Amino acid sequence: MKLTTNPQATQIFEKYPEKVQAQMLRLRELILSTASEIERLDELEETLKWGEPSYLTKYGSTVRMDWKEKNPDQYAMYFKCTSKLVPTFKKLYSEIFTFEGDRAIVFKLDDEIPEQELKHCISLALTYHKVKHLPLLGA
Repeated sequence: MKLTTNPQATQIFEKYPEKVQAQMLRLRELILSTASEIERLDELEETLKWGEPSYLTKYGSTVRMDWKEKNPDQYAMYFKCTSKLVPTFKKLYSEIFTFEGDRAIVFKLDDEIPEQELKHCISLALTYHKVKHLPLLGA
């Protein structure tokens, strides 16, 4: 898999408080490792959208992530709110994740990330346009 990175996208991680930075870098690592495991996903673009680290693929829906000062004890992974992604994640993982409407999975800074479940969600997002017609996105 070819990763194209906008240098500003990686620099943004340095601006987060130290504890937040570690969690945000962990999310980044999960996105990159998930993308590398998806068959026929040849390219991943790491860029900024709305000042937030964002990840795009040819057949996927944008995955963004951020931490906001107004909610200092949490951070989130964002998905296109008009997609079927978060509604599907809610059906699959309502007992595991906390959600913000139909646009985000929210994490507490001190909580451990349920990695396998999150990687599944990331995979569905990065391949969304190939699976959006399937019940539960083919999950």
